[in-house]
Amino acid sequence: MSMQLIEVYIPKEQYDNVKPALNGFSQQSVWKAYELENRILLRMIVDDDEVEDVLDYLEAVSTLYDGFETILFPVNTYISRETIEERDNPDEQQEDDEDDQGKLLRASRQELMHTIEKKSQFTMNYVLLIVFSAMVATGGFINDSEAVVIGAMAIAPLIGPAISVSFAAVLGDVFRLWRAFVTLLFGFIMIVLIAAGFGFLFEAGTQTTQYTSRTVVSLADVIIALASGAAGALALLNRVSSGMVGVMVAVALLPPTVTFGISIGQTLWIDTYWSFLLIMTNVTCIFLSGIIIFFLSGIRPMKWKEEVTINVSRLLSFIVVGVIFITLLVVLFLSM
Repeated sequence: MSMQLIEVYIPKEQYDNVKPALNGFSQQSVWKAYELENRILLRMIVDDDEVEDVLDYLEAVSTLYDGFETILFPVNTYISRETIEERDNPDEQQEDDEDDQGKLLRASRQELMHTIEKKSQFTMNYVLLIVFSAMVATGGFINDSEAVVIGAMAIAPLIGPAISVSFAAVLGDVFRLWRAFVTLLFGFIMIVLIAAGFGFLFEAGTQTTQYTSRTVVSLADVIIALASGAAGALALLNRVSSGMVGVMVAVALLPPTVTFGISIGQTLWIDTYWSFLLIMTNVTCIFLSGIIIFFLSGIRPMKWKEEVTINVSRLLSFIVVGVIFITLLVVLFLSM
């Protein structure tokens, strides 16, 4: 089991109240590092599955008293007599492994929130990567080069805001949900504009395999999008590099958006309809599978006093995405 180091600066007048509470949590080790003029630095080595509980407590007291500061560090190696005995005891190690097998392992909610904040921001890096990926992908469509299109998907930063929408929906965080959605929407708009410009300037590209394969919608597309959203959510939960998983999500988002833009540029309205339907199907499936994975992993609201309001927001998110998903399936069925 992996561990993390929590450093917390505690006001001296609150130390005697906080220390027993922190001792009540399960931890590998805890010690007082040193005293400053008005605060005391306490360090704790905590198992991954206990980190969120400790951070929840520190977050609660930080809102009541000034002077609390908490820092979280990953621990690559931790050696003590207990860890050596545990390592040399195969029965105990097997028991721990069996406990982990029955649940979705994930980082703490606080870590995930920090990751979501970064991935859903509309930055210059995001804009440039969207522009470059759209240009490369559109060129791949025109030249009917699958390798070029795959390269474009590798640099398209669409996984961040797409998965962030699902995460914010589970938390019922309307502000973060809206910000991630706007970031994703702007990305789509830029891709469409670039592809439409290429489609207007170059008449070639609409007879290629890369283009025609994205002007139809099938059940396989639904399965791919659902798997992509689930993989993206699991990658975020487990701090896995989003590089390869980002390609998987981009498979469902970038090519149909490029097709949509090219068809607009060449006024091919039937292709525009089908590519738009494919985009909506894929986006909805990614949102839905992401919401399900985050919900099953135990993601819960940050402030329990807002539980009722957040539960309503979360339920509405499920309902809206579910209704869109069912509607798309009906349209897809009737269009066959």
